[in-house]
Amino acid sequence: MIASTTEGFRSHGMVGTEERDLIARVVAGDREAERLLYDRHAARVYRLAYRITGDADLALDAVQETFIRVFRDLARFEARSTLATWIHSVAVSTTQNVARREHRHRKAEPLQATAAAHPAVDHDHALREHIERMVDGLGDDLRIVFIMADLEGFSHEEIATALGISPNASRIRLSRARQQLRRALTPIVRDSHD
Repeated sequence: MIASTTEGFRSHGMVGTEERDLIARVVAGDREAERLLYDRHAARVYRLAYRITGDADLALDAVQETFIRVFRDLARFEARSTLATWIHSVAVSTTQNVARREHRHRKAEPLQATAAAHPAVDHDHALREHIERMVDGLGDDLRIVFIMADLEGFSHEEIATALGISPNASRIRLSRARQQLRRALTPIVRDSHD
């Protein structure tokens, strides 16, 4: 029975025996295996979705839709990458679709207005919010690579697989994102030293 359920995906050496068994159980409809797969990956998918959208509700929607797609398409998983990388690839695509569909464009209060309205807001908190807005201001291509590499710790190979780009393109995008953030932060750092 297990052999027949694994025919839907072809192993290319990236998936270990334990993952292959888990995939086979999920494809066979084993709810316990589905829960195990979800529990292993949901927290990281949520963090990634939250960092991409900046919205807890959208991130939860993205997690739910990601795992619906994962369970639906798992039989076609070809194991050209690890299961985790494939799941995160699905998560990035799904999260972008959720964000586009919702068309939420929040307008952040100006930094000075926030500090004036809330005197208890300390400098570190205000700086952190400013940095988050700068990251949000990066183009999608740069922002997603920056989030995956610097905030979530994905390798360039994993990012490349998840986004359908080369590892070198991932490195270039990360470098550009860091340069843009550095340029935007320079005046702030200079002002804080005055």
